[in-house]
Amino acid sequence: MNKIKEIFKAINRVIVRSVIQLYCKIVYRYKVIGKEKVPKEGSLLFCGNHRSNLDPPMMVIASPRKMRFIAKEELRNNLLFRYLCCVFEAIYVKRDSKDIGPLKEALKELKSGGCIGIFPEGTRNGMEKNNGEMKNGAAYMSLKTGSKIVPIGLKGEPKPFHKITITFGEPLDFSEMLKEKDIKEVEAIATEKLKEQIIKLST
Repeated sequence: MNKIKEIFKAINRVIVRSVIQLYCKIVYRYKVIGKEKVPKEGSLLFCGNHRSNLDPPMMVIASPRKMRFIAKEELRNNLLFRYLCCVFEAIYVKRDSKDIGPLKEALKELKSGGCIGIFPEGTRNGMEKNNGEMKNGAAYMSLKTGSKIVPIGLKGEPKPFHKITITFGEPLDFSEMLKEKDIKEVEAIATEKLKEQIIKLST
């Protein structure tokens, strides 16, 4: 029974993904650059800049790998986004909550070889709101699981009939640094490097 459910979910995901791709191709004329840089195997963290609610579906349809997105709890209030989060098995988080359940689920997904999508800014236009600072969650999860980080830059006005470009950067691997430096120090270095790459790819 569970196998049948999984097959149904996979078919549903393919159909919904195809519909979103077609819609975004027509309405946003989106273009993908650097998709060949994404490793075909192994756990990955996809990290991009965040401008609008259009960013998560854009990253999902542009990626050659299946990913589960870390999404804010408030998206449950929107029927469309709630449906999309269900189809793509998003992991909901409550802002400013001490609940570590979502983090454990994300780490479990990565340890099993899966992929997680996350916006290190923490919120839309987060770097602008936080004096250029970026959250260290992605770096933490990468170092805890040995997962590589794929930086992504989204460019273009997220409005109908404005062209959007999604650019994948070279995967970042900070695991070797742990042999010489403390994990907190590596976290800070990784977060800064990731920020530099996202800014470079999105400007």
